[in-house]
Amino acid sequence: MKGRLFKDKVKIFVRAGRGGDGCASFRRERFVPRGGPDGGDGGTGGSVYLVAAEDVDSLVSLYFRPHQKAENGGRGRGKNQRGADGADLLVRVPCGTVVADAETGRVLGEVVHSGERLLVARGGEGGRGNRYFVSPTERAPRKFTPGEEGQERTLWLELKTVADVGLVGYPNAGKSTLLRRVSRARPRVAAYPFTTLNPVIGTVQFDDHSSLRVADIPGLIEGAHRGAGLGHEFLRHIERTDFLLLVIDLASSCPDPLDAFRALRGELGRYRERLLEVPFAVVANKLDLRGARERLSEFVERVDAEVIPVSALTGRGIPRLRSLLHELARGGRGGRPG
Repeated sequence: MKGRLFKDKVKIFVRAGRGGDGCASFRRERFVPRGGPDGGDGGTGGSVYLVAAEDVDSLVSLYFRPHQKAENGGRGRGKNQRGADGADLLVRVPCGTVVADAETGRVLGEVVHSGERLLVARGGEGGRGNRYFVSPTERAPRKFTPGEEGQERTLWLELKTVADVGLVGYPNAGKSTLLRRVSRARPRVAAYPFTTLNPVIGTVQFDDHSSLRVADIPGLIEGAHRGAGLGHEFLRHIERTDFLLLVIDLASSCPDPLDAFRALRGELGRYRERLLEVPFAVVANKLDLRGARERLSEFVERVDAEVIPVSALTGRGIPRLRSLLHELARGGRGGRPG
């Protein structure tokens, strides 16, 4: 079955609405043959806002529709009637979207929490009607002003996933199977590397109604901090997390667990040194395989970190892992209460 297209970085063009023109009009009523000017102002053009939405998880809709334009303001009318304001355009984007000006590179802001808005293009002001231009020497002005043009911009939108916990590991370490075990997420799972091609978010829920979000990013390869294997595209999705789970493969066919652990930490630090300050634990996966226990014993003795041995396939060790996640969900170990 063909997978759903995922986009976490797109370029779009936004244009706010033009302000409506003012009106040149004169009062015309019975028994008032020389009524004064009564031209109304033009309406304000609609603005463009980005709005964070929980039910949007990709920028793919903007990839296919990159041009976004708000409504123009209405023209002013006689009898001092103001033109209708143009409707604002609300562009729904995923929570965690960062916005930058494509020409200058300047970051304009971000929308992190559901419902947050960011103004990216302001609508033009409406023009003035001729009633504003009455003077002692000009009692019947025909002058009016046109509406202002709306602001327009080319923007880069970049999604940085909002999650409490990030799963980090090399390809085929079993992160997706692990996420399926602890949450309701159903990422694709297969016995070959690079099964996960996009970040997947799973919500882990507990009996006391607390919960947290776990992000599974595609497996890293050596040089990910330099962009190897789309490293930058993946690593940015764990920048907002409060806790990291480093998933190490205990299979005998894989690199030494300690070497893998050190390499993962190195990649994280070279990408963003701040990631080395994020609290973490190690999940030693595939405990069900032959020789895994021996490799685990040696690894635990040599590594200075909390190690949680599990088999994501059989479920062994998962209760202990869920206990850790539950502690994080309640605000323990620096986690945000969920």
